[in-house]
Amino acid sequence: MRAWRDALLADLAHEAALTGGRPLSSIFFGGGTPSLMPPSTVAALIEAAGHHWRMTNDVEITLEANPSSVEAARFADLAAAGVNRVSLGLQALDDTALHFLGRAHDVGEGLAALDVAQSVFERVNFDLIYARPGQTEAEWEAELTKALGFGTDHLSLYQLTIEPGTRFATLVAKGDFTPADPDHAADLYELTQGITAAAGIPAYEISNHARPGQESRHNLTYWRYGDYVGVGPGAHGRRGGLATLRHRKPENWTSALARNGHGLQSEDALSGEDRAREALLMGLRLREGVNLDRIAALSGLPPAQLVDTDAIARLRRLGLLSQDQAALYVEPAGMLLLDAILPEIVRV
Repeated sequence: MRAWRDALLADLAHEAALTGGRPLSSIFFGGGTPSLMPPSTVAALIEAAGHHWRMTNDVEITLEANPSSVEAARFADLAAAGVNRVSLGLQALDDTALHFLGRAHDVGEGLAALDVAQSVFERVNFDLIYARPGQTEAEWEAELTKALGFGTDHLSLYQLTIEPGTRFATLVAKGDFTPADPDHAADLYELTQGITAAAGIPAYEISNHARPGQESRHNLTYWRYGDYVGVGPGAHGRRGGLATLRHRKPENWTSALARNGHGLQSEDALSGEDRAREALLMGLRLREGVNLDRIAALSGLPPAQLVDTDAIARLRRLGLLSQDQAALYVEPAGMLLLDAILPEIVRV
C-alpha cells in the first residue's frame, strides 16, 4: 500500500506541474472500490492536492463506496481524512433485485451503510437502478418513495441498460430475462421525474437529481466541459485541449511511472470539432443545456457550424427542445428521446 500511495502521489505531482496555480474545486475518488483504500492514503492525496493547487474554501471531495459493512467501518476515518461527500452504490431496495444485479450486499447491509454515511459525511448520494425485469410502476413508485424518505439531497437513478459484452447481454441472448419494453421504460422514466420533482429533488441531468445547490460539482465539471485531471490506472482527463489517458492495468501504470515519471498511456490534442462535439454531447444531458457561444469560443467554430438549425426548429415545434438566444436545452419530454435527438442536431 505504501508503494501504491507513492505512485498515486507521483502521478498527481506530474499533472500538478502542468496545471499548478489553478483553483481546485473538487476531488473524486472513483473507479472501483476506493473505499477499500487505507484512509491514510486518501488523506495523503488530499493533502498533496492542497499543496499543488489553490483549493477552494468549499471544495467538494467525493468518494465512491460499496454499501458493505467492511467499507462502512472505514467511513469515519475517511471523513476525518477530508472526504465530505460519499456516493453509495445501493442499486436496489429489494434483495431479489440485488441478487439479479450481482451485488454482494443485501438491503439490510446497504441501509446500515447508508445510516453510517449520513452520520459522518456532510453530503450523501446513493444510486438506484430501475426498469428491472418485471418491475411494475407501482413497485418502482414504492421503492423510489422509500428512497426519498431517507432524506439525502442527491439521488442517481439509472435505467437498466443492456450493453454488449456484459453478463446481462449474455442472459438476454440465452432468453433468461427480457429487458423492459421501451414504452414501459418511458413510463417509468416519467414517473421518476414526477415523483422526484414533487419531493424537491428534480432532475438536473438525465439520471441525476438534487435539491438546489446540492448538485455534484465534480460531475458538473464533466457535463459543462471543464478541465479535469485524471490520475491513477485507467483514468481519463481533459487538460487544456488535450485528452489524457492513463494505463489501465496497474502493473503497466506503475511501470510507466517508474520509466517516465507519470502513468500516461496517451496524450492527444483535441481538434475544435472534437471539443465542440464532446461539449454538446455532455452538456445537452443537463437540464440547463448548453451555451452555443461558449462552445463556439472554446472550439473556434461558429455557432452555425455546431448544430443543425433546421432540425432544432423542427424539434422545438414538437416541444422537445427550447432555445433562448445562445442557450439550447432539451425539454423533459425530449430527454426520453435524447439518444435520437443528439445525432439530429449535432453537426460536428
